[in-house]
Amino acid sequence: MARYLVRRLLISIPTLLGISVIIFAVLALAPGDPLSQFANNPEVPEEVRQRVRDSLGLSQPMPVRYVHWLGQLLQGDLGFSYATRSSVTQLILQRLPNTLAVVGVAYLIGIAVAVPLGVFTATKRYSVFDHVATTLAFIGFSVPSFFTGLILILIFAVQLRWFPFIYDSTLTVHDFGSLVQQIRQSIMPIAVLTFIYAATLMRYVRAEMLENLPQDYARTARSKGLRESAVVRRHVLRNSLIPVITLVALGLPSVFTGAVITESIFSVPGIGQLLILSIVNADTPVVMAVTFSFAVLVVFFNLVADVLYAAADPRIRYS
Repeated sequence: MARYLVRRLLISIPTLLGISVIIFAVLALAPGDPLSQFANNPEVPEEVRQRVRDSLGLSQPMPVRYVHWLGQLLQGDLGFSYATRSSVTQLILQRLPNTLAVVGVAYLIGIAVAVPLGVFTATKRYSVFDHVATTLAFIGFSVPSFFTGLILILIFAVQLRWFPFIYDSTLTVHDFGSLVQQIRQSIMPIAVLTFIYAATLMRYVRAEMLENLPQDYARTARSKGLRESAVVRRHVLRNSLIPVITLVALGLPSVFTGAVITESIFSVPGIGQLLILSIVNADTPVVMAVTFSFAVLVVFFNLVADVLYAAADPRIRYS
């Protein structure tokens, strides 16, 4: 196992380097300029614009800028934002708690709901509950999140006025009343994301359970006198979770990098909203930091998933 982990870590280094080159090149060649706000201002002379460009390093060739960015990254420095002139690391750390409070909670609830639902619908195949849950699951991963979010806003914020539709980032939890306000403003974005996560994951759990329930090892366990609940819990569910682990691991990076559409709809000041604003403002350092962080998390959680395979299935061994 140790040799396998070391080999995977060594392979991930050129992988991440290649990803960083591609992302940096795409952002450098993309239309838009961080100094575009000065372009239509006649009071800003061309010499001033050029000096600002030189101070930001935008006049240098793209390979030189990439090497400079990579050197800063290796030192733990993600640079500074062109728009706010503040540290990119500080911007991300400021918004990360909001993302974890909404996206992270929704992801955990989605897993907690999807796994038992998938197991139950598989064991009660073609029942009324199975048809209802399957229909809701199809709706969940077919309907875009912005549509679901707007429906919730119209019903629960505009008509019923149960929840606020604008997320208040200045709210601090210091007593029971502020805690209730924090929960109220988080319910709708969490509900949208939970619906999507649970619907997608439930379909995978159900499909894997249906594939493993009639297998020989399950019939052998039943023939030994084990109750059906024990067969499902100890044998079938464990084997069914192997592909589900991959799906969960690939979805975990979004917990840290945010849900772009949902955060924008509910004005949640998370990393997803930060990414949208940075793209609009051509704030390349922030966009580069967020996208590259997502790539690092994908590579890392893929490795975690491979390790969990061996824990879920004793037949899997790495050498």
